Amino acid sequence: MASRDDIKFLSNPNIGGAAKKYCRFKKFGIRHIDYKDPDFLLQFVNEQGKLLPRRITGNSLKYQKKVAVAVKRARHLAMMPYVTDLLK
Repeated sequence: MASRDDIKFLSNPNIGGAAKKYCRFKKFGIRHIDYKDPDFLLQFVNEQGKLLPRRITGNSLKYQKKVAVAVKRARHLAMMPYVTDLLK
């Protein structure tokens, strides 16, 4: 019987293993999300200007809600665009 070292795979079985997502706010101890910092908020918005979901950003529910409120406030004050063709 062949051992595991003798078996040749068509592709590396370790490739495609996604890294564990984490909430950057909990990890770095960020408690307040400032709506007056549009450069930071651009990390949570895609090229069209839509908010990225939690499953992509890895934020916890508490901080995802705070990010959403901060982005909406920044849009209302014209610090960030509502819609764009290529934001980044």
